[in-house]
Formats: sequence, structure tokens, C-alpha cells
Amino acid sequence: MTDVQNDALIRDQNNFNKPTRFSAEEWQARVKLAGTYRVFAYMGWDEGIYNHISLRIPGTEYFLINPFGLHYSEVTASNLVKVDINGTLMGHSDWPINPAGFTFHGAIHAQVADGHCVMHVHTTPTLAVCCLEDGLSYSNFYSAQLYGKVAWHDFEGITVHADEGNRILASAGDKPVLMLKNHGPVIIGHTLAQAFSLMWLVNRACECQLATLSMGKPQSIAEDVLKRCVADSLNFDPRFGAGEDALAAFIRLVEKQDPSFKY
Repeated sequence: MTDVQNDALIRDQNNFNKPTRFSAEEWQARVKLAGTYRVFAYMGWDEGIYNHISLRIPGTEYFLINPFGLHYSEVTASNLVKVDINGTLMGHSDWPINPAGFTFHGAIHAQVADGHCVMHVHTTPTLAVCCLEDGLSYSNFYSAQLYGKVAWHDFEGITVHADEGNRILASAGDKPVLMLKNHGPVIIGHTLAQAFSLMWLVNRACECQLATLSMGKPQSIAEDVLKRCVADSLNFDPRFGAGEDALAAFIRLVEKQDPSFKY
């Protein structure tokens, strides 16, 4: 094999060429979502084989979600599962989806016009704050950016019952962050990157709140300052990508460690 042929082979391997069964738009969504699952694993936001990120395939009524049984570090573009709004498998998959995975995700995708990405985690700091009687405290840099954007839903047990999906949706209202009491946060984003940025804010806000509570009483922030923080937050501003640059940076980071998510 010549050097030119070898270089071409390496380029092909690094490009992880799109399988013919996927459209260009679907494959792009698959690669980006698989990369985000790897970012969650890197951040320690994974929960074994549980929890979910669901994403609408652009221009369709179909969604991608993680295969049930695989750790986030094993998710790849090609093994993500494609489902319809009811969680019914579209095409072939070697893996099922978690029954709890699409109960409220599907309800949100079906009824929130721009709710194209839904994330749910059980990280220790976010779940701990969900268990606090007073909930999230708007007393730090991160939570200040979430003021007026958080709703709450009472704990009903494991989310495997379809009727709870509508109640979760009703609790969320027009808020992009829904804290499930005693359970964990749900993020509703226009895009994968915006949802990631919101999840970043929620996690950091909860981490800082727990650290503050371990030392004493949090200082309050004036409401007018909180409102300015929300207005000035780049995480919500489409002019600055609403998190696209931040997510891209993290995906580059995990790609350097293991690019297999692009398969």
C-alpha cells in the first residue's frame, strides 16, 4: 500500500463514514447525540444504564434515545434507538429502550412544539436539591441564571405509567427546567446544545448550593439582579449559539479520548 493510499484509508477511518441506511440529517443528529452521551459519562452525569437524553431527528416526527442495557460510554451513533412519539421502535435495533425512558419524554415531545431535546439525570447534587423542602436556592452565580425558569412536580414513583407524562407536562408549563421532587431534574431544550447548557447550569447551581449549605446560610440575591442575570445569560441567547460552542468543546474532549461514538 502506498503512502497516499494509507493516508486515504486513515482519513476514511477517522471520518466514520455514514451508513447508507441513514439520511445525512439523521446521521449528524446521531453523531452529536452519541457524543453528548459520552460527555455525560465524562462528567459523571450517567446513572449506570439508566436515565435518558432524547432528541428529535430534524424534519421528522421520530426520536433518538439510548439503547437500554448499554452504559453511556458504550453509546454510538449507529446503536442509538429510533422511536416514534409513542416509543415504538422504528426499524431494527439490537437493544430495547427503557420503559421509563419515553413515558414523559414522549409527552413533552408531542405537546411542546420546540421541545426537541429532553434530558433527565439523577446526579447526586441535583437529586439532593430535589429532596430539599425549600428546593433550589437562587443564591449563586449559576442558579441566578435560572430564576423564573424552574417548575416542580410532586413525586409519583418510578415514571413507567403513561398517564403521569401528561401531569409532568402540566407541571412544567412553559418552564425549560422541571425539578421532579425526590427524583431529579428534567430539561426541555430547543436544541441538544441548549438542553446541555441548561443541564450544566442546574448541576453547577445544585453543587454550589450543597457546598454553601454545608458551611452556613446562603446569601440572598436581589430579584432585579436575578432578572438581569437571566437576561444576560449566554446559555439562553441564540446570538451566541445557546451553548453550541460549549457542547462542541466537550465533544472534542471526549473524541480525543475515544472517537468510537462516531461509528
